[in-house]
Parts: sequence; C-alpha cells; structure tokens
Amino acid sequence: MAFHEINLPTSTSPNTLETKEPPVFEMPADPNLASEFHKRLIHMIAEFETSLDEHHEVGIRLVSFGQNVTLRVEGIGYFDPSLIRFFGTAEGGASMELIQHVSQISFLLMAVKKADPANPPKRIGFKVEEE
Repeated sequence: MAFHEINLPTSTSPNTLETKEPPVFEMPADPNLASEFHKRLIHMIAEFETSLDEHHEVGIRLVSFGQNVTLRVEGIGYFDPSLIRFFGTAEGGASMELIQHVSQISFLLMAVKKADPANPPKRIGFKVEEE
C-alpha cells in the first residue's frame, strides 16, 4: 500500500493557478476505496472552486470537533483502503493535518479570504494522475 497526496503548485504563474474543469468519473470497481473517495472529493472541491472570486480560496470547516475549526486546504491525500488526509493551515497560520477514515468524514466547503492579499488566490487546480 502507498500513501498518495496532491499538493498545490509551488509556482505562482497564472497557468498553474488556473481552475481546471472538474473531471468526470465512471463508477469504479470498488467505490469504497479511499482512492476512489479521494477522486470524488477532488471533483467536488474543483467544482466549488469555480464559484470563487479573486479574493477567496478554498477552506473547509471541520464539523466533528465541537469547536469552530477552519482549514485552508493545501492538499488532500489517501491511503487505501480507507484513510483520507487533509492538510493545510489554520486561520492563524498554524499547520494542520486531518487524517480520517472515509466513513467519518464530514466537513463544510467554504470560501475563505486569501492568505496573501498581494498575490492572486491559490487555486488547488487538482489534477488526478493515472496510476
């Protein structure tokens, strides 16, 4: 088993930050694998990202912690058969990472003010690579 992750591009050129069309997925052989869940999450986040303006980036509000926890999404990874990893930064800039079983994931996608007002907003622009 291997751990996989997708990160934001490190370049700030306009081509790497462009929002991509969300991919269309066919029904997988085993839809319960984390890798398939990962693809569906990427699709949903990319779709949400198309609605953001130049002042906002993708964030998620974690639902199950009994407090108001917001994560500025920088990447998503998985470990088959059942773990998903979200990583990024908190509103105050602290590094955060959430690792959960696919059956326990519950979060709210939200627009958050971009971290650096002087630069264009970071777009995740997920690209699912064939394995």
